[in-house]
Amino acid sequence: MTNLGKKALVKRQSSKRVAWVDALAKPALRLRSVTAAGIAASLIMLPGIFGSTPVLAQKAESTSSTSSTSLNYGDLLKKAKAGEIQKVELDETEQLARVYLKGQKENTPPQQVRLLAQNTELINILKDKNVDFGEVSSANSRAAVGLLINLMWILPLVALMLLFLRRSTNASSQAMNFGKSKARFQMEAKTGVKFEDVAGVEEAKEDLEEVVTFLKQPERFTAVGARIPKGVLLIGPPGTGKTLLAKAIAGEAGVPFFSISGSEFVEMFVGVGASRVRDLFKKAKENAPCLIFIDEIDAVGRQRGAGIGGGNDEREQTLNQLLTEMDGFEGNTGIIIIAATNRPDVLDTALLRPGRFDRQVMVDPPDLKGRLEILKVHARNKKIDPSVSLEAIARRTPGFTGADLANLLNEAAILTARRRKEAVTILEIDAAVDRVVAGMEGTALVDSKSKRLIAYHEVGHALVGTLLKDHDPVQKVTLIPRGQALGLTWFTPNEEQGLVSRSQLKSRITATLGGRAAEEIVFGKPEVTTGASNDLQQVTGMARQMVTRFGMSELGPLSLENQSGEVFLGRDWMNKSDYSEEIAAKIDSQVREIVNNSYIKAKELLEENRIVLERLVDLLIEEETIEGDSFRQIVVDNTQVADAQLAVPH
Repeated sequence: MTNLGKKALVKRQSSKRVAWVDALAKPALRLRSVTAAGIAASLIMLPGIFGSTPVLAQKAESTSSTSSTSLNYGDLLKKAKAGEIQKVELDETEQLARVYLKGQKENTPPQQVRLLAQNTELINILKDKNVDFGEVSSANSRAAVGLLINLMWILPLVALMLLFLRRSTNASSQAMNFGKSKARFQMEAKTGVKFEDVAGVEEAKEDLEEVVTFLKQPERFTAVGARIPKGVLLIGPPGTGKTLLAKAIAGEAGVPFFSISGSEFVEMFVGVGASRVRDLFKKAKENAPCLIFIDEIDAVGRQRGAGIGGGNDEREQTLNQLLTEMDGFEGNTGIIIIAATNRPDVLDTALLRPGRFDRQVMVDPPDLKGRLEILKVHARNKKIDPSVSLEAIARRTPGFTGADLANLLNEAAILTARRRKEAVTILEIDAAVDRVVAGMEGTALVDSKSKRLIAYHEVGHALVGTLLKDHDPVQKVTLIPRGQALGLTWFTPNEEQGLVSRSQLKSRITATLGGRAAEEIVFGKPEVTTGASNDLQQVTGMARQMVTRFGMSELGPLSLENQSGEVFLGRDWMNKSDYSEEIAAKIDSQVREIVNNSYIKAKELLEENRIVLERLVDLLIEEETIEGDSFRQIVVDNTQVADAQLAVPH
């Protein structure tokens, strides 16, 4: 077949398919039109259908009336003259007379007689014979039924019209309010939080108490020429209490309070965020002096022009408008802006300069004293057993934020209710700490080779950490799975550690490698498992930071790497190395040397204390959990804790 023949055949086939599709589509279209027309016609015919009496019903009614009527009009006159009629009801609407004869039973229905157009003779006879007669009408009931039937189709139409009107009204109102601010406004902020409810951040509270004084007594500062700061930026990790501090400021100041999230400014349409910023400050000026709280300001305040190809035009316009409103040609007297973020490194520098956010308050995780005060605040509304020491809990939870401590006591209270106890005891506190740190408790392993291997691994960590002088004391060793870990070893520092020494870092690396070292000593190199994968990641990271950031290697006191920022967060998108390939090779060599020396030291410690290692493993398999005090006592009873400092090359 030629190409022309093939094309003609394809064209005929395609035309047939099109015709076939049209043949299927046209009945569907006709069906839709017929359906719509049928619905409309049914609504119009509905009153006639329900208002009129069907033909069969009319025939049945006439048949029943004929069968029940044994009198005609002449007989009615005769019986009326003879005085045989007791009562007559005249229905002018239906031209019927319902006749009750004398002597008939009470339950007997009346006889119906069709009346004439004029019934003067009948009425005169009934009057002469003193027959009780009266006029009754069924017109009212028929009118009520007709009105009800008409409402059956009118009311749905009215409801449909109101629905369309409501939707159009909402759409128009949303279009008009699209650029309005979504900030929550309270004339008097009833947050229920005061400064006495915030603990553990005393330095931040002192700075923010001055903000309350600015709002309540501004004349104290303006009298000596002081300028009230325009903005306060709260900086700190998540859960340290930034939003809680803002609520406390609002509760203490007693002035109008606006609260909004940074993400509520940004929309998909360019210019909407800037319009909302203008509307927010317009409302704030009308209610000055007042407070504006912007939570997570990094959503709108990130550096302009960040990332590849520039930034988001909408976000940048919103930020430009915010910068102008905070410190532009027009002053915002009496308006103090409080913002919170945990990413100050990505904020635009123009936002952080004096005149906009004059004060930057650091809200750090609490120290031991701060944690104790936070625990006291959250323990007010909980039933705590008198034997529980909040100070001991504070010592066990270094690095916990205020939110972590609140969650800790809440989990302990939930566990207490589950165990049907009346007060929270130290057992529930310990279980809550384990759950917050490591996750939910799993099912304990049955006695097997895997359980014994995990026991050697965990005891290896704990024993090496105990034998090293500069390591934190062990808190607990357990074989009970938590989260994704099949076994866990906790170390808790005795005091707050703001700075970490070189010997402490080396001890941590050695103790972390103790699990792999125990596996190799007991089971041999061919039997080591993947259980140390996370340990090796931590060890490599710590060793590399010692070499490249802390200057703790033979390369000298050099900082060769910085904390890298992610792309699109206001940082360079290319990570440039600040050193040559020769230095890179030396870095790798130093990292490998630190890790290898630490691993050799861990193996030496475990081989020298093999007896106590076996005893601790047998005890751990039997009891599944060994507390830190018991663990250290067993080590002291079975061996002399030597000075196990690592030989660090200089």
